[in-house]
Amino acid sequence: MHYTLHQLKIFTVVAKHSSITRASEQLNMTQPAVSIQLRNLQDQFDIPLTEIIGRKLYITEFGKELVTIAESILASTEEISQQMLARKGLLTGKIKFSIVSTGKYIMPYYLAPFYKKYPHVKLEMDVTNRRQVLETMQENKTDFALVSILPGQLEVEEELLMPNALWLVAGRDFMPGTTAAAGDISLLKDMPILYREDGSATRIVTEEYMSTVSVYPSIKLELSSTEAIKQAVIAGLGASVLSIYSLRSELLTGDVRLLPVTGFPLYAYWRLIWLKGKRFSPACQVFLTSIRENKESVFDAHFAWARQYIK
Repeated sequence: MHYTLHQLKIFTVVAKHSSITRASEQLNMTQPAVSIQLRNLQDQFDIPLTEIIGRKLYITEFGKELVTIAESILASTEEISQQMLARKGLLTGKIKFSIVSTGKYIMPYYLAPFYKKYPHVKLEMDVTNRRQVLETMQENKTDFALVSILPGQLEVEEELLMPNALWLVAGRDFMPGTTAAAGDISLLKDMPILYREDGSATRIVTEEYMSTVSVYPSIKLELSSTEAIKQAVIAGLGASVLSIYSLRSELLTGDVRLLPVTGFPLYAYWRLIWLKGKRFSPACQVFLTSIRENKESVFDAHFAWARQYIK
């Protein structure tokens, strides 16, 4: 057999997209060039790697097995290259992050010190919901994840970053004339609550609190992102529980206000997690060291304003 690393790389990208067109776009190659390399790879095997049904390309079971092996081979060759460059004093490579949607308000600040010092390392950050973040981590498709509640179903290690204060908030004109005394839990009983999707950390913490105080408000609207929740709150559709770090601008403009209810803020903790026993690349090792060395100064420089909201 005489297949090449280049052919294996092309095949993994084709398999990822189940499309030669999309693979050619990602690889910056022409479709005919991708097809030729795919055919040359197929010529090395007696068993089909792909099949066309209708007009759609499918990866065969044998092809899927080859993808798994190829990804391992390509990762090992990348690690060899990184180790060689590291010995020359040049840190390169790629670090993949998967973060929950509220994490976009904080993660860039923790990346900045590392990126400024090691600009040759490529950083990829996927912002999505908690369920998808954990699925990505379980499949070992990311190096680090940013979450605020530890996943019970995965064995992970963690680096704590900072407390995540969750406040009950409403728009400036929501429930005008409310005279409930500060701390009065009765404020919650008839309040329309806007929730994040099932499985989000904010929702988990909120529902645990509601259960503790024996209040079960009606869910008027369920939304899948913090930004969508904020806009609904500002529009006066209801109240919601949101991370203080997502509210800085809205608090300054007065578009949202913190509601005085006993037990708030609720707390989680922002943490960087990775699979237990994960074999780190040199870039990941240096990044983790950078986080540990800089996390306190990052908080002081960019999030000190939030201390007044953390009891």
